[in-house]
Amino acid sequence: MDKYTYRVMWSEEDGEYIGLCAEFPSLSWLAKTQEKALTGIRNTVQEIIRDMQFTGETIPEPLTTRRYSGKFTVRVPPEVHRKLSIQAAESRVSFNRLVSARLSDK
Repeated sequence: MDKYTYRVMWSEEDGEYIGLCAEFPSLSWLAKTQEKALTGIRNTVQEIIRDMQFTGETIPEPLTTRRYSGKFTVRVPPEVHRKLSIQAAESRVSFNRLVSARLSDK
């Protein structure tokens, strides 16, 4: 649970902070403070993992512990590959779509 990729940001629409986890893009947690949003999403992920273990479902591997080759036709440092993978997961698009969109903007 501690190795997952968490993000807390302000949600103007909700008027609260929102806690997110890139590996579980369908989950979120709203709270009045950043600390409570982070605690809320972490607890939610922990509960979901317990449920998945109980039902025998495959638990997502943390993005930060996956091995990245650093290649996708163009060579980039593995850290860039990891960062783009996290951004793609958070945006709910494929890695290829994110990279293609980024490359076409420049």
